[in-house]
Amino acid sequence: MLDSKKLKSILIKNKLITEIEHKKYVKQAKDKNITLFKFLIDEKIVAEQTIYEAIAKSLHLPFIDLKNETIRKDILNIIPEPIAVSHQIIAFNKDDKKIKIATLDPEDLQTFDFIKKKINMDLDIHITTPESISEILKQYHRGLEAEFQDITKKQQQIQKVKEKEAGGKKLKELAQDLPIIRIVDTFLEYAIFENASDIHIEPLEKEVAVRYRVDGVLRKVMTLPKKTLPGIVARIKILSNLKLDEHRLPQDGRFKIQTDDYKISFRVSIIPVFDGEKVVMRLLNESNRILSLEELGLQTEPFKIVKRNVAKPNGMILVTGPTGSGKTTTLYTILKMLNQPGTNITTIEDPIEYRMSGVNQSQINAKIGYSFASGLRSFLRQDPDVIMVGEIRDNETADIAVNAAMTGHLVLSTLHTNDAATTLPRLDDMKIEPFLIASTVNVIIAQRLVRRICKQCIMSYKIDKQMEQELEKHFNVTELVNALAQHGTIKSNKEKISSMLFYKGKGCKHCGESGYKGRVGIYEVLEIDEIMANLILKRASADDINKQAKEKGMISMLQDGFIKIKQGSTTVEEILRVTKE
Repeated sequence: MLDSKKLKSILIKNKLITEIEHKKYVKQAKDKNITLFKFLIDEKIVAEQTIYEAIAKSLHLPFIDLKNETIRKDILNIIPEPIAVSHQIIAFNKDDKKIKIATLDPEDLQTFDFIKKKINMDLDIHITTPESISEILKQYHRGLEAEFQDITKKQQQIQKVKEKEAGGKKLKELAQDLPIIRIVDTFLEYAIFENASDIHIEPLEKEVAVRYRVDGVLRKVMTLPKKTLPGIVARIKILSNLKLDEHRLPQDGRFKIQTDDYKISFRVSIIPVFDGEKVVMRLLNESNRILSLEELGLQTEPFKIVKRNVAKPNGMILVTGPTGSGKTTTLYTILKMLNQPGTNITTIEDPIEYRMSGVNQSQINAKIGYSFASGLRSFLRQDPDVIMVGEIRDNETADIAVNAAMTGHLVLSTLHTNDAATTLPRLDDMKIEPFLIASTVNVIIAQRLVRRICKQCIMSYKIDKQMEQELEKHFNVTELVNALAQHGTIKSNKEKISSMLFYKGKGCKHCGESGYKGRVGIYEVLEIDEIMANLILKRASADDINKQAKEKGMISMLQDGFIKIKQGSTTVEEILRVTKE
């Protein structure tokens, strides 16, 4: 919506309130902890429609009242219901060249651009009221109810036929129904629009929940009637080339959606659960640009360490962290640096998440016995300079990777460990001899992903006593303050955390009222030098390794997180969420 300065200008220019009244109403609205806009309407000082008419007039846009309008279903459905609901925007008419849309926020340019690209037509933007939007949104439900009744009738027909004899055929017919296709297309498009990384379709006792993982956090986006589940699952199975009549065993597949604006690959996993079949789809954006090392968000010293070790001709670079912590992105960033015409690079992955020109990429296939270990063994016969192994999961893969690093190859891989220091004992647990670990591992990068503060609604604040106690409960606050002072983020380590300025997102339409938009990494980089190698040879514990690394100046993930908090990149709550155990 319009900011307070623009709203003030419009209200006074249109003589809806005076300058003196504005000051008085702002104070009263602040006392009630509500916006001026809401105060004026709640107190019946200015009618809601009058304000929106004034906004339309000031911006030279037409105003439309849709309260008593019935919109043709084909026009209404140009904008999928989830987008209409979350962005309060309606398509209400069209001609050969333009679509007429009604909105509450004339400055929602990102949504307008998305719709324009999707339908390949120009937009004729009108201003309307929240009441008009609410009334029109009901028409989606009326249309869907009729479609759901059709789905139910077809399902009843399926139930009359024995599944063994004709179930597959009937499910195929159901999956090709327009209502089902529209439902599936809607939540796929909306997931792409929201930059979701995963879609979860979860059957419950009486309904179907659809949830998206956006910036690493799951959130519920819509609920569908239970009777739609067979059709939705069948539709996804057809797209993924899976068996329609198999409901008792898990199935995995994939499909792709490609337009002029994006190319998205969907990895599909379907498993039987108590109330039906659950579907999880991972979205991989093949159009994504691979980041540079500078863009990853490493601090100055860790950046120099990584760059120094990437230049070495052999050894191992390991990236560690839990699933979804951005390890693959970091590996590809390093591969991008190494990808030169004179370098032979081979990767074995599960799955191939990014396509990189000039790199020989291979995907494992467990069904035919093509694993990380067998693929890695074969690669060594092809004289590679650089090998990337998607993940070291077992002793055999670890052994071959270490030996490859010993014999003149640069090996990149990932491991699942909580921090950099625990990676070394983990390799020891995999039966790798300490002298091999000490002589082959060059550097370990441990990481997590935290949500970025939305730049559209960022605000500063000071933490309260409760948050201060929460920090002291989980972390060594003195150590964190010292790290901030050491890296120049604050002037002195004498500063108290309660007096520091922190940042958070207020919540706006750009970030779905969450206060966050996008993600950034927090890192710790452990370089294996002579002192560290001696500790490995002595089979030192992770605590001893960590202590030595910190004495040598290693920035821990937590310290990196707090530096990024003070820089305004993320919040205290996010660092607590991903680092506390």
